[in-house]
Amino acid sequence: MSRLLSTLAAGLLAALAVAPASAQEKVVNVYNWSDYIDESVLEEFTKETGIKVRYDVFDSNEVLETKLLGGKTGYDVVVPTGSFLQRQIQAGVFMKLDKSKLPNLQYQWPVISERLAVYDPGNDYAVNYMWGTTGIGLNVDKVKQRLGDTPLNSWDIVFKPELLGKLKDCGVYMLDGPEEIIPTALRYLGKDPNSKDPADIEAAGKLLAPIRKFVKKFDSSGYINALAGGDICLAVGWSGDVFQAKARAEEAAEKTGKPPINIEYIIPKEGALMWFDNFAIPKDAAHPEEALAFINYMMKPEVAAKNSNFISYASGNEGAQKFIDKAILDNPAIYPDKETLANLFTVTTYPQKVQRVVTKTWTDFKRGK
Repeated sequence: MSRLLSTLAAGLLAALAVAPASAQEKVVNVYNWSDYIDESVLEEFTKETGIKVRYDVFDSNEVLETKLLGGKTGYDVVVPTGSFLQRQIQAGVFMKLDKSKLPNLQYQWPVISERLAVYDPGNDYAVNYMWGTTGIGLNVDKVKQRLGDTPLNSWDIVFKPELLGKLKDCGVYMLDGPEEIIPTALRYLGKDPNSKDPADIEAAGKLLAPIRKFVKKFDSSGYINALAGGDICLAVGWSGDVFQAKARAEEAAEKTGKPPINIEYIIPKEGALMWFDNFAIPKDAAHPEEALAFINYMMKPEVAAKNSNFISYASGNEGAQKFIDKAILDNPAIYPDKETLANLFTVTTYPQKVQRVVTKTWTDFKRGK
């Protein structure tokens, strides 16, 4: 009898041990850019689906790519940018999307999906989350104090040492992103920003070299608070990040009663890089069904709009536009007009040999060689 009770007890304990394990399987591990979501959306997703979100952040494509190419990332949803996505698809690190489980694809913006197809033919592996541009964030008052009547709508203020040098004392940050800065330098030089010619890459390096001593920091996330707090006066950065800095400066001003720092985002007249950040599922994802549920939820128009309204980036979701704040939707620096849109450029992945040239050029620039 006691042996039977022991057996029953052991069986009960085993059942109890299994129950939490199976419950724990309703989880999705997400790896996204920093400062890039309204966190209440994650709570609402869990409430609606019962799927817990484990959410980590990164601040450069290179960090994400290292994890993806190394394998066994531990993540179910990741958010690579277009040109990196292209290379990662070629490397076979993603699984094809089961579109039958993504009914909210119907709300995606065809204009953006078509551009994303340059990197992901057929849109088989990725869904656009946000898109934007790489331009110039300014503390307008401090910059004007130093540059006077110099036009601020040009890459001149970044690439001409005699201009950028005047801003050194008030602080200059630049994205730690060779695949964004080098193509931008090529556009400024009048060359094809998508060039794969090593000689062009080296020409971009020569343009960059003289401005190195004026760049205080290479940074892909901290410039938001640095701009908002008045610690720097120029950042080469992403559109929505600069608008987040502007919003934070305005919030701080309301609390202190002081005038807000005058922060603006500029798409220079020479043009700017247009980029696309996208949801994708690693091939070794442990929870692919939960990943699909997460991506589908994020494509709900109201949810997509909530994220856009919070982070001030343009959404790849056309259905979201009727829910996006008018101040964001009507802002040509976030949703560019046709003329500005025509002046934006995109870039594709570098072949391996050229990538080595890009990496060396960027490393030499950062080291001041």
